[in-house]
Amino acid sequence: MVTATWTDRRPPSLRAAWDSSVGKKAVMAVSGLLMVLYLLAHAFGNLKVFFGPGQFDSYAHWLRTMGEPVMHYSWTLWVIRVVMVVAVVAHVVSAYQLSRRDLRARPVRYEHRKAGSSHATRTMRWGGVILLLFLIWHILDLTTGTVHSGFQPGHPYANVVSTFNNWYGDVIYIVAVCALGLHIQHGFWSAAQTLGVGSVKRDRLIRTTGNVVAVLLTLAFVAVPVGVMSGVVK
Repeated sequence: MVTATWTDRRPPSLRAAWDSSVGKKAVMAVSGLLMVLYLLAHAFGNLKVFFGPGQFDSYAHWLRTMGEPVMHYSWTLWVIRVVMVVAVVAHVVSAYQLSRRDLRARPVRYEHRKAGSSHATRTMRWGGVILLLFLIWHILDLTTGTVHSGFQPGHPYANVVSTFNNWYGDVIYIVAVCALGLHIQHGFWSAAQTLGVGSVKRDRLIRTTGNVVAVLLTLAFVAVPVGVMSGVVK
């Protein structure tokens, strides 16, 4: 009988890694962290709306010219968009498949469950659905203008003010941003555990960092519709 030794082991293929629950969780963690970095940059850029149409429209134009002359007009922005689309798809698909796998493994609900864990899981699932629907609406509203009456191509400041002058635009945006904050609050800690960064000593620091990031992003994004509603941005 031949016993496999440590040197006989081979690293798992990409397909084998993806098929495993650990692999899917790793994909969720990495894609989630990429999206958080993007959201931090996006939130910072959004705050330029408080400096008037000149500053905000110039920032929107810069997004399309960054990387020039090496990159052509809008190429860098499209690269970022493609990376984010891949991250979102990977995040959603891995989350869905893990959820289905979890349900198959537990076809009958436990009578005694950890309340905190159950609540966090439900919040993440429903929050993810809300965010996905909002992302689609947000693109159709402020990027393509499909659902935005009075959309003005090339005038992002005017489009932002127009969107948040409608009560339903404010409600949709604020609800989605609050869901985003809750999603990041739990997801940040979960990602750290998946990637092996978490430990007993670092647990408090990781949770605090996740909470701070979630609160800062929520406040930064909510500030824009509140600024329009209050007349600070007009």
